[in-house]
Amino acid sequence: MNINQLKPKTPRTYSKRVGRGGKRGTTSGKGTKGQASRAGAGIKPGFRGGDNRLWQLFPKNRGASKKPGNNSPHRKHRYYQLRHDKAPVVNLEVFNRFQTGEEVTKEALIAKGVIRSSKDAVKVLGSGTLTKKLIFKGFVFSASAKEKIAKAGGTIA
Repeated sequence: MNINQLKPKTPRTYSKRVGRGGKRGTTSGKGTKGQASRAGAGIKPGFRGGDNRLWQLFPKNRGASKKPGNNSPHRKHRYYQLRHDKAPVVNLEVFNRFQTGEEVTKEALIAKGVIRSSKDAVKVLGSGTLTKKLIFKGFVFSASAKEKIAKAGGTIA
């Protein structure tokens, strides 16, 4: 068998291309007229129908700050925050994958593939039951999670 004779087990699936004729009617499921019905249409996030975008309504911080090397005049205003990145959340039952007496850290969770790398602390919630005695380091716990860890004989360092 040669490389050019290999075939995939599943056939390739192609995305449905609408608006090219065929059996989808004149508007092809895009409604009638307007920006969203045109080819190549896409309304960017933050677009408010021609009005100012949300971050343009806030005042900008002008001028250099007192820190050396930080003289960008277009930093966002201190009250402007479009979204907050939340800490990853892990339920208590996930920790049953670890060995009894093992030290559990954020790096250990990343190595096991439970979470992706994160700058923030990981929050542990009390869903499920913990059956092993573990040592936890560097987490934020809910009240029910702390209670269940203590009940299982684990420690929070």
